[in-house]
Amino acid sequence: MAIGNDMKTRSPFLNYIADYMLVRQYSLRTVDTYLRWIASYIHFHDKRHPASMGDNEVERYLEHLVLEQNVAPRTQATALNSLSFLYKHIIKNELSLNLNFARSKKQAKLPVVMTPEEVKLLMTHLNKRYYLIAGLIYSSGLRVMEAVQLRVKDIDFD
Repeated sequence: MAIGNDMKTRSPFLNYIADYMLVRQYSLRTVDTYLRWIASYIHFHDKRHPASMGDNEVERYLEHLVLEQNVAPRTQATALNSLSFLYKHIIKNELSLNLNFARSKKQAKLPVVMTPEEVKLLMTHLNKRYYLIAGLIYSSGLRVMEAVQLRVKDIDFD
């Protein structure tokens, strides 16, 4: 995971946030995602310390994401969650509940769904090594990471 790789290039402030999150057992993906958004926010405001900023700067950053970078609603929400975490837990000065910024209205992409016939065809061409995991994902609706992290003790054979 990028947590270890970025240690030398990260600021002491970002290292503190990473340590804070890891001690509280946040997932590595969450830590990495939050750190990326917090670093982006800091860089957007010419490397000013977040403690010297507040609601107005967060609003400008979130609007920038929508108007300049055309991000999806979930991406903007993730950025907001990251900054909300930063101000609540690290800066100890929560953001206002009434932030006023342009919200992303970008249409979510509809997922592509395979027909049952396409699934059967795919399954016939799979290597035996991957057949079980693909069958589990398809038949149970598991996400890839959920399927990969399955253990024998997680399965009810009855």
